[in-house]
This record gives sequence, C-alpha cells and structure tokens, in this order.
Amino acid sequence: MKIFVFLGLTTMVCAQFNRYPYNPDYYGRRYAILRQSQNSSPDGSYSYSYDTENGISVAEQGVPKFVGPNQIESVRGQFSYTAPDGTPILVTYTADENGFQPTGAHLPTPPPIPVAIQRALAHNAAHPEEEDPYRRY
Repeated sequence: MKIFVFLGLTTMVCAQFNRYPYNPDYYGRRYAILRQSQNSSPDGSYSYSYDTENGISVAEQGVPKFVGPNQIESVRGQFSYTAPDGTPILVTYTADENGFQPTGAHLPTPPPIPVAIQRALAHNAAHPEEEDPYRRY
C-alpha cells in the first residue's frame, strides 16, 4: 500500500514540472498576435479573424441554419500560412449540412473517372432493372 501512495505522490510532483499546456521545449517560440477581431450576435451568428507575426492568418464566419427540425451552423472561412519549404498555403472551406469541404491548390484531387466506367454508369442509370424481391441467387 505504501508503494502506491509513493507512486501517486511522485506522479503528482512530476506533473508539476511538466506544466500543461505550454512546454517551451515542445512548442518552441511563441508568436505575437498582430490583429484580432471577434464578433457574435444574439441570433447565433459570429465571425472572428486574427493574424500572427509569423504569417498565419485565419478568418471565419458562421450563421445558424435550420435544416428540417435541426439547427446547424453554416460556416465559411479560410486560413493561410507558409509551409516549411517556403510554399504559401491557402485553404478556404465551408462546413454545413454537406460536411466540411476544404479547397486549396496544395490539396490532392482524385483522378478522373475512366471513360469505360462513365459509360457503364450512364448505361445503368438509363436502364434501371426492376428489383425482384423473391429472386434468390
């Protein structure tokens, strides 16, 4: 029993030296916020933006939206920063009932659908077969 008490006290003492959430060895240098604004309205809409001294820029706007019986937040925004290789990164996004949809030049895009598959999909759409619920394979 004494060993558990000792381990518990040792854990608490060690936790005091690893102050959460800021550990300069892990996070590195802190950067100043050059500009910041935030607005919220009683109707639930909001907007915020900020710029930091290391080139990060963020802006977002959101408004409540009713879809059927549910209320969702319709959000659009963007953020930009410079990648470690020096490439400027800009991401714009929307988030609503269709999910999160980011766009950016650096984001991967799916390959085009092959022509044969496009023809097969068009044929299937033009010739729907009736389902036979009693058919067994």
